[in-house]
Amino acid sequence: MTFMTDTPPSDLGYLSGRDFQRLAKFIQDTCGIRMPPVKKTMLEGRLRRRVRALGLPSLSEYCRWLFDHGRLAEEAVELIDAVTTNKTDFFREPRHFEHLTGSTLPTLLETPARPGLDRPLKVWSAACSSGSEPYTLAMVLDDFARRQRGYRFEILATDICTDALAKAKRAIYPEEMIAPVPAAWRQRYFLRSRNPDEPTVRLAPSVRQMVRFGRLNLMDEVYPLDEGMDIIFCRNILIYFDRERQEAVLRRLCGLLRPHGSLFLGHTDTIAGMDLPVRQVAPSVFIRR
Repeated sequence: MTFMTDTPPSDLGYLSGRDFQRLAKFIQDTCGIRMPPVKKTMLEGRLRRRVRALGLPSLSEYCRWLFDHGRLAEEAVELIDAVTTNKTDFFREPRHFEHLTGSTLPTLLETPARPGLDRPLKVWSAACSSGSEPYTLAMVLDDFARRQRGYRFEILATDICTDALAKAKRAIYPEEMIAPVPAAWRQRYFLRSRNPDEPTVRLAPSVRQMVRFGRLNLMDEVYPLDEGMDIIFCRNILIYFDRERQEAVLRRLCGLLRPHGSLFLGHTDTIAGMDLPVRQVAPSVFIRR
């Protein structure tokens, strides 16, 4: 999750310092993302779209509507969607997927529970954006299952942004976005648009059915997941949180990992100095002790 670029100023005005601080506090308290003063212009640009959609005359009137007229609770989802967007790619940080197939999955098969054979392997993409990460996982695991007879897996993908989740469920992407996908997999897992003026692709139904999507806020104190996970991907989101929130999220993630389960973080994320029940086995890859 990251932020969009600015949009040009308009007659909708600007945020006062007080309004910016109120919005910044709400955004950080709600979804953990820090909003330093340098983000003020960006925030104004993103909120103008929402102000126009509501038919309000200005950013200041939007803030009065939110904070003084008591509309914050009902607007929360739209506000968070408005100020966040999702940078996502297939096979982003490819060494993670190499480690997954070369080490993580074979090692798990040697544990007593043999996840994937004796029971389904449970995988969670915890900040799934518009779907390229969980669909990459689906392709990787499906390819692994083709070589490992009887192999089963389940993939859960969550994000706080409802717009991103809607795009993920549609599973339609610009054709150039699948350049990192191996050529044979493009043929196997993607359908191309028949419209030459619209070079898009869509994940095949067999792949879409492998992933279950849901909305989840990593700031929630309890995650409503039924059972422990064997693998959790939570990449390139923690960098937007302050250290206290980073550690709180990581503790909750570790608490949901089964023994020997793996946690994949983004290469910009760090757990240095945190007392967590994991040990590092590769760059930004950790195993639950």
